[in-house]
Amino acid sequence: MDAIVIEGARVILEDRIERAAVRIEGGRITGLDVARDGAARIDARGKTLAPAFVDIHGDAFERQIMPRPGVTVPIDAAILETDRHLAVNGIATAYHALTLSWEPGLRSVETGWDMLRSLTRLRPRLTVENRLQLRWETFCPDAIPLMAEALAAKDVPAVAFNDHTSSALLHPSVALHDRPFDLVPDYPVTDINAPAFRAKMDGRAKRSLMDQDAYIALMLSVWNRRPRVADDIAVVAAMAAERGAPMLSHDDSQTETRDFYRAHGARIAEFPMHERVFLSARERGDWIVLGAPNAMRGGSHLGSPGAADMITRGLCDILASDYFYPAMLGAVVRLLADGVASLPTLWKLVSANPAAAMGLVDRGRIAPGQRADLLLLDWPDQGIPAPIRTWVAGRGGYSALPDGALQQAQMA
Repeated sequence: MDAIVIEGARVILEDRIERAAVRIEGGRITGLDVARDGAARIDARGKTLAPAFVDIHGDAFERQIMPRPGVTVPIDAAILETDRHLAVNGIATAYHALTLSWEPGLRSVETGWDMLRSLTRLRPRLTVENRLQLRWETFCPDAIPLMAEALAAKDVPAVAFNDHTSSALLHPSVALHDRPFDLVPDYPVTDINAPAFRAKMDGRAKRSLMDQDAYIALMLSVWNRRPRVADDIAVVAAMAAERGAPMLSHDDSQTETRDFYRAHGARIAEFPMHERVFLSARERGDWIVLGAPNAMRGGSHLGSPGAADMITRGLCDILASDYFYPAMLGAVVRLLADGVASLPTLWKLVSANPAAAMGLVDRGRIAPGQRADLLLLDWPDQGIPAPIRTWVAGRGGYSALPDGALQQAQMA
């Protein structure tokens, strides 16, 4: 790739912000404030240059596959459109949270196979580095062959342990964030004929292209698999460990839950639901992930601990897009405005820290030798920032510069 020097921008570095010229060549950052040596020049005066985002959990792609309940589109078209959404929002590395469930429809193993094969087929055409988070429902042994194939791929996926079956069947007398460890013998189960439970299942049934009674009957048959779940978890964890895949546990509500998954190699606590889990994870040196929409909106839509408070207390390391890609930038803006931390510190939550947690040591920072995953922002004083250019490994992935500005940014 031809060398480029981005000049005049306010650059977000690991521990400070300074005006610097950033030189990129061959997909890498080759220096700060070094000689131009005939490189093309981009005039970025008045702009902000930052490391591009690393998103370790995003499921907004589901809305591209199923834009309305029960309405699906061809998966190749959905992935291509998702790739554009990612680039536009400054995300250079994305782990799609691909739910592998016993449910038919959107979150089925069949859809998972389609997604895996489509990503493999489309990879040469994609702008962003599209990876997978195998968001495995632990009551779904049928997904294990798919995970084995995905784990054999060059771009190693992450593996997230989910149990939405137990949480869906939780008795209403127990708050979701207080539910016991999912595998306890006396787990409190709801009355399946209760109106509130049936109403809750209605949306899931539609997503699965089933009527409500059939969906509930399927869920109960799956619940009967409970005695084998612990053994299946051990099998999947061993597969992931052998491949060196990062592992996460999702929505932990008890320290016992976190301890169980940590013992299987899951050193990332994703969206903990109670303070005790945050404290346990921090004490044991686990990575802690929260949703960027939580931070952007000023709180969790599920009543879980607020991201801003956890960041202030040193109990959150990573923010993920969750269900809304623009939230990664939006979260930084909100947290900065609220005085939660400095901009370099906040930016680590969406770049350097998620890269480190995923074992991607070549990205997430603006420093010589790092991959040239960069985001140029129009960020006026007292204004809302807007991505105007994204680079992925030095390739121009997105540009919203107007014609005049783009012309100005050509060869010096």
